[in-house]
Amino acid sequence: MKIDLTETTSSKINQALVSARRAIGTPAIGMVLTLVIVTDEENAYDALKSAGDASREHPSRIIAVIKRVSRSPRSRRDARLDAEVRVGSDAGTGETVVLRLHGELANHAQSVVLPLLLPDAPVVVWWPEDAPADPAKDPLGALAQRRITDAYSAERPGDELAARARSYAPGDTDLAWTRITPWRSMLAAALDQQHVEVVSATVEGESENPSCELLAMWLADRLKIPVERTLSDGPGLTAVRMETKNGVIVLDRPDGSLATLSMQGQPDRAVALKRRETAELLAEEMRRLDPDNTYEATVKFGVEKLGGPAKPAEPKSAEPAAPAAAKKTAAKKAAAK
Repeated sequence: MKIDLTETTSSKINQALVSARRAIGTPAIGMVLTLVIVTDEENAYDALKSAGDASREHPSRIIAVIKRVSRSPRSRRDARLDAEVRVGSDAGTGETVVLRLHGELANHAQSVVLPLLLPDAPVVVWWPEDAPADPAKDPLGALAQRRITDAYSAERPGDELAARARSYAPGDTDLAWTRITPWRSMLAAALDQQHVEVVSATVEGESENPSCELLAMWLADRLKIPVERTLSDGPGLTAVRMETKNGVIVLDRPDGSLATLSMQGQPDRAVALKRRETAELLAEEMRRLDPDNTYEATVKFGVEKLGGPAKPAEPKSAEPAAPAAAKKTAAKKAAAK
């Protein structure tokens, strides 16, 4: 069920939500949190679809905040709120409210969102892209227990990670960190089986991928070892190699789906390590709302402490240089002539 409201207020939106629930026969509220999405028109559809899929695991009231840019001075002075209320099959397992803020109201989004939050329920704010420099001090971010950004969507992911480290506050997290959860679990399990000292490591992945940088920083911080960052054609993170005193541990995923775990003295094992959709990443982050101390330590470790991305290897010459002995033989033959 969808209800369109033009030039409305937060009070009228709440009334529309109650009326919509009664109309479809579900007057009770069974949602566990409020998810606020701060996005634009271009990315709103994908963000709402991912949030709706994630709500099947965490029934939520989803509030999408879309700030409409006003071009003329008169339009910027006129404050207007348009809304779309979705309940039932159109909103996953919860409720969805799409807010479009025009004019001066776009600078006061928190005053519109605050009356729409579920009472006595946690609040999660997600910026699919264009996250503020300090999410915890953002007016909408200040309402939340969990603030989710995505460094992968930034133009300069490395600089974005540095910004996340400078402004970190308890409750901050990033989907670039969530993407490497299966990798961290697999590598930790491999070390539990070997019980050997790791002396160095290499993380291989495509350029400008913040997940690769975070995994490298995690290894360097937790194991206190030098970690080299090398480049590949992807997709995403492709391999991790850990040098130990008993041999090499390799987790290799060349196709973005199936990985191979190789350890000294054991047969190679195929491991399902598929690249996950945004909805799965969101669902994982909404399972826990307490501060992620491991993410904090990792992002504060600093990209600059790594060896830096390696340059692609130069192609080898098609004609190898002749051995020294062959050169001497050729010189003698030339002198005899």
